[in-house]
Amino acid sequence: MQTAMEQLDPSKSRSSQVVLPHPHILHAKTSSIRMAGHSKLQVIADFDATLTKYWVNGHRGQTSHGLLQQGNPEYDAKRQELYDYYHPLEISPSIPIEEKGKLMEEWWGKTHALLIEGGLTYDAIKKSVADSLITFREGVVEFFQFLEARDIPVLIFSAGLADVIEEVLRQKLHRSFKNIKIVSNRMIFDEDGHLVSFKGKTIHVLNKNEHALDMAGPLHDQLGDSDGLNEDSASVKKRTNVLLLGDHIGDLGMSDGLDYETRISVGFLNDNVEKSLDSYSKAFDIVYLNDGPMWGVVELVSQLCSNEGD
Repeated sequence: MQTAMEQLDPSKSRSSQVVLPHPHILHAKTSSIRMAGHSKLQVIADFDATLTKYWVNGHRGQTSHGLLQQGNPEYDAKRQELYDYYHPLEISPSIPIEEKGKLMEEWWGKTHALLIEGGLTYDAIKKSVADSLITFREGVVEFFQFLEARDIPVLIFSAGLADVIEEVLRQKLHRSFKNIKIVSNRMIFDEDGHLVSFKGKTIHVLNKNEHALDMAGPLHDQLGDSDGLNEDSASVKKRTNVLLLGDHIGDLGMSDGLDYETRISVGFLNDNVEKSLDSYSKAFDIVYLNDGPMWGVVELVSQLCSNEGD
């Protein structure tokens, strides 16, 4: 395997590095997407630990599931117990992906049941996000702005909670983006704002993909103005060049169901670097190590659109 590694910021104690397993293949893919033009490009991104940081102030960053406080300490504790049991299984490099998928289905099902049983309200979601430490990677806002200016759709496929993710975008970025759509686990609330059920089938960390556009029912309401970019699943699928961002090898499946021509995959390897680097290098075109920023991806998408005179 041909490998190129670049030190991005040697001054940081948790240094960021980027690994390019096959530079020549990456160059060819970049040229192909650039020649096709940005009207053929779409971005598919995971949310937790991909758009958001894995580490915040030396501690494990919160996820869209993990930041939730139901206002019911008993049920918060029960969900934490599930996390403590299942998360090590989620990141273990030694568990076969088929077996891991079944474990994730168990985890998500139990967690969603606790959210309903524990009486989660939408007000609790808003308060949880306001009190949370969830943080976007440096460069995410600029990344979204660049794509929005060119009407390039961003599909955020998340095993988290769509309602929470939308609230995080509102509160943490302080603006909306008309090109962003969220495909995730969508909650149904009663007229008093209490969670009563979830829409569609469960989307967990290993089954989220383009099929989830149908599996989750209609495309979820986009964040932004109703007269903005509004591409349905059929028109999105006509954009046959893909920039895919994820932090799990399973995230590569997010483009399943899309008959793409060229895909550049970017993996964020945030933890277990020594054990997982080889498998990530075989799976992704670009691998960012140690919770790196989004600036390299901003530069990449700028290159992909450079034939347009940008």
